[in-house]
Amino acid sequence: MLETVRGPRQLIVGEGVAQNIPRVVAECGSRVLIVTDRVVLGQPCVAEIVAAVREKVAVVGVFADATPDVPLADVALAVSVAAEVDADVILAIGGGTVIDLAKIVGVIRRHGGTPRDFYGESKVPGPTIPLVAVPTTSGTGSELTPVSVLTDPDRELKVGVSSVHIVPDFAIVDPELTYTCPATVTAHSGIDAFCHAVESYTARPRAHGPRDPVEQVFLGRNPITDHYALLAAERIARSLPHVVRDGGDKDARADMSYGSMLAGLAFSHAGTAAPHALQYPIGAATHTPHGLGVGLLLPYALDAARDAIGDRLAILARVCGLDVTDASDAEAADTFLTWLDGLLADIGIPSTLADIGVARADLPRFAEMAGGVTRLIQNHPGPTDTASLTAILDAAWIGARTRHVLTPEQR
Repeated sequence: MLETVRGPRQLIVGEGVAQNIPRVVAECGSRVLIVTDRVVLGQPCVAEIVAAVREKVAVVGVFADATPDVPLADVALAVSVAAEVDADVILAIGGGTVIDLAKIVGVIRRHGGTPRDFYGESKVPGPTIPLVAVPTTSGTGSELTPVSVLTDPDRELKVGVSSVHIVPDFAIVDPELTYTCPATVTAHSGIDAFCHAVESYTARPRAHGPRDPVEQVFLGRNPITDHYALLAAERIARSLPHVVRDGGDKDARADMSYGSMLAGLAFSHAGTAAPHALQYPIGAATHTPHGLGVGLLLPYALDAARDAIGDRLAILARVCGLDVTDASDAEAADTFLTWLDGLLADIGIPSTLADIGVARADLPRFAEMAGGVTRLIQNHPGPTDTASLTAILDAAWIGARTRHVLTPEQR
């Protein structure tokens, strides 16, 4: 057995734990770069954290202009602020965009170069400066993961920097910081977390050699990631609709924080799969939120692979609280996918790629591009040739889940 579990040096979870942020930051360094965005910085609880950090350390610089999907221009600006204060520790407070930005800033701060020098898997040569990650959404799991996803204007799809060296040193997950998260952001980040759990649980298992856990980042599912993924799916399934309807539901907010965290631990080893790979070119082309895209694509990718994962879809049905007591695995898998369709509709995720402005003629090109995202697509449990990926996209374009390549008449 050759497996690995990746995560922060310390993970602190629970209501009220944000009060520990100033002390943790001060123990990591004395010259702090705070990375956030304007909306988050305007929240009173975050302003209090920033003020408390200023009292604890010698120098604080703030980059509060993070914008969605981490464009390279944001990276350059944040790196310049880090240089101005000679930062020796980074505090990231925000959603996945903010934490992903902080990760790549830490890489460049320690190793120099540009983001393009680190695209791909295991290109970061060693540890970065300490990073304390504090999520204000429940979704990306970036506070726990070895991935930073960026937008490069010279490329037609998002790009990833994947390395064990960019896992944050400390993750402080306080559900209270998510109470003011808007319903739409809650829905998009929450379904992203559910995708992390389900894609990890259904990822293709792979045999490893002794060097693989060091040289590779995503390695496919194993019993440990299964455990985290199922716990995450259970919590998110029971609470996501509630928290989208009522952001003040504290129990549901806690479930989502824990679920997102557990899903992050799962995919830090197992990896995500086709929905994420396919969303890269689609998200870049349509400028739609990441969670919306992966959520939309999830049922179509699962349905296309159900011959390989029907038993796992049946287990997911049971974990998500569906009544499949006397059902066969095939029937339970159908029940799960039908329930998933309903969940997506309930939280406002569009049902087709046509709904988000994707041109049908672009689907083969998007499929070919996604097929090149090897670190993700190799985890998909079904066929991954361009024709099969195009079939998933075509089914998602017309809104018809199918395991079969669509005929010309259907197209």
